[in-house]
Amino acid sequence: MFLFFQESGDKTEDPTPHRLREARRKGQVFKSMELNSAINILAVMALLFIFSTIAFRGFEDTFNLFIGGMLSFPLTDANTNVVFREATIRFFTIMAPIFVVALVFGVASNLVQVGFLVSTEQMAPKLNRLNPLEGLKKIVSKKALFEMVKAILKIVVISSVTYFFLLSRMDSMLLLVNQTVEASLIVFWNTTTTLGIIVGMVFLFIAFLDYLFQRHEHKTSLKMSRKEIKDEYKHLEGDPLVRSKIREKQRALARERMLQDVPSADVVITNPTEIAIALVYREERDAAPIVVAKGVEVLALRIREIAEENNIAIIENPPVAQMLWKHTDIGEMIPIELYQAVAEIMALVYQAREKSYF
Repeated sequence: MFLFFQESGDKTEDPTPHRLREARRKGQVFKSMELNSAINILAVMALLFIFSTIAFRGFEDTFNLFIGGMLSFPLTDANTNVVFREATIRFFTIMAPIFVVALVFGVASNLVQVGFLVSTEQMAPKLNRLNPLEGLKKIVSKKALFEMVKAILKIVVISSVTYFFLLSRMDSMLLLVNQTVEASLIVFWNTTTTLGIIVGMVFLFIAFLDYLFQRHEHKTSLKMSRKEIKDEYKHLEGDPLVRSKIREKQRALARERMLQDVPSADVVITNPTEIAIALVYREERDAAPIVVAKGVEVLALRIREIAEENNIAIIENPPVAQMLWKHTDIGEMIPIELYQAVAEIMALVYQAREKSYF
């Protein structure tokens, strides 16, 4: 009998960058609430520890002012309202730095973990949330077990740390019986803030473990099967079969355009049957002969046929044909090292043309 509902076993691949971006866009990000809490506790307790004297004096002055002052005038509705309003102002004045620090560190810890993110996807109503099976999966799951273990661990560890810390201070605290109230409160305040920092450090360690777990669970929840990766690739890049057909169509169109330029060529250099290179040279326009068509086997045969139909000279020169095939592309000028060889071929062509005119 399985204790937990398992994900499909075929999801073994790490999420793709696109999957991660889509998850973030939908608000599916991981963060540790324990880490936020631990950072807040440490920040607030550190502030109270550093400025303990100022805060303590503020509370002491407020207490003396209102408790002592209340005995010097009769209590009426108006006086009570004034006292309450003034006490509230003084309280929030003293506590304002603590509230600000808690707010700043709370926002900062979220930004460090998640970054700036605004998404309404998670707030949208979803019918599957009403599905009892989905609720049962959340209750009986690895994450639920981890949360239960984490809660027990926090209670046990923090309770133990608190107990042993107070036990270590017990002797000094018992001596407060003969001390003034002010001295007792100062010791109590320092003990509380020190304990808070220690508990915060322990809480931070637990939060770090929680952060690692949340990151692992988030990555696991986004794992993909090979089929999903292929489907995503098809969606983003297009079906390979369709793209192959498109490329073939593009090549066919390029061949048609290339063959349309063969009648403008001055000469076709062949290998003699495997390769055919059509060259054109216009002295007033071109610095060197330009390749207008090239092909092998069937395409070479087609270039020869068009050349014969248009009375274009066909010269067999395997070395030059092979060099032109390897080192030139359509629309490019021939390489410098072939200038001499091609010039001799072009000279033969022009001589043949001149003879045909007479």
